[in-house]
Amino acid sequence: MLPTAHTAFPQSAIYKKAKEIFALSNNISQYLVHDFCSLNEDGTEHENIYFTGDIVQQSVNLAPEILKAEQKAFQEEKQKHIASVTKLTNSLYRNCERLERSNSKGKDFLPLLRNELKKFKKLQRNWMLTL
Repeated sequence: MLPTAHTAFPQSAIYKKAKEIFALSNNISQYLVHDFCSLNEDGTEHENIYFTGDIVQQSVNLAPEILKAEQKAFQEEKQKHIASVTKLTNSLYRNCERLERSNSKGKDFLPLLRNELKKFKKLQRNWMLTL
């Protein structure tokens, strides 16, 4: 019998926070997409609708990249995944800022996500030192 991901890898604090960020991003995105799904008066799509998908896509990739970094034996391989986590986190933070400038009722939830990302970045600094 193969071990499950839960038993094969201890779930570090950063991994758990990444899963929380995904859940929060997904919920916020679902809320925001309703505000952006209708077409503008000129028939074009709302420009911020793509950022709602981006925050989900970026957050869904955080946890797997963390696991990959923790699994790798060589530092060079770990660094590639650490860099990916850093890039995803920074992109996610920037997209939150972009969405906060939008005209949506759901934008009030984005500071909550940014605060969670700040906590994640603190965990990330410690995590990078331990790998």
